[in-house]
Amino acid sequence: MSARAWAPIFVAVLFWGVGAAQTAMAADRPTPSGLPVPRYIVLKFGEVNARAGPGDDHRLLWVYRAKGLPVQVVAENTEWRRICDPELGLAWVHRRTTDGRRAVMRVKPTPLAMRSAPKPTASVHAFLNARALAALVRCDSKGWCKLRVDGVSGWAPASELWGTDDKPQCR
Repeated sequence: MSARAWAPIFVAVLFWGVGAAQTAMAADRPTPSGLPVPRYIVLKFGEVNARAGPGDDHRLLWVYRAKGLPVQVVAENTEWRRICDPELGLAWVHRRTTDGRRAVMRVKPTPLAMRSAPKPTASVHAFLNARALAALVRCDSKGWCKLRVDGVSGWAPASELWGTDDKPQCR
């Protein structure tokens, strides 16, 4: 067969490959934002309206008064995010009231030691108080997360923090 005879087959395979790649990309990013759900974000402002549905015409449930509060996005449309908060409340907030940065919260009633290294025997740098927020720097594969709060960095077990578990937190 000549090179010209292969040309239409090559073009068809090329276009099929592009279509398959686009389909695979769409399957990886089926949300309006293109980001995975569930995922964690923070509230951008000190007052954020929580609504019963995705729109200003839906009933106001409550007002969040905690700038930087970590929440988990469990559903979304182009303008609204359905979030789960650390008290397992579900509500819709407008996307402009959120920020993609990551933070965590100590929801247990006792302070949590922030250590100098990701191991339980490392020296204590500081304590994260109950209901306190901290910036999440990163988590390692062994279940420890590096946090930063008030200029102090330290490591804490991911299992002791709200905002690290990738599974949906609200049902």
